Amino acid sequence: MEALFDFVNQNIEMIYIVVLMVFVGIELISHVPAVLHTPLMSGANAIHGVVIIGAILVMLHMDPENYTGLAIGFIAVVLGTLNVVGGFVVTDRMLEMFKTKK
Repeated sequence: MEALFDFVNQNIEMIYIVVLMVFVGIELISHVPAVLHTPLMSGANAIHGVVIIGAILVMLHMDPENYTGLAIGFIAVVLGTLNVVGGFVVTDRMLEMFKTKK
């Protein structure tokens, strides 16, 4: 428990920054107009694609005997892939709403 308190005391500025970023992010997302949602979703999908590549690269350089690290990396790749695919599905469905019906 003392190690946790030491970690918090050493990194208190970064903890404040992360908490403030969460609040700013919530405020920004809540004020995004519906028209901008689709382009922002596409940009977020591109960022998550970079996250997937990063997770794969980290797994490639990991010790093959480190099963915990490999499992966490695998889970990161799977969840990132699901996020990208789901984002593109949502984006496609939103774009379908703007097409004219025949």
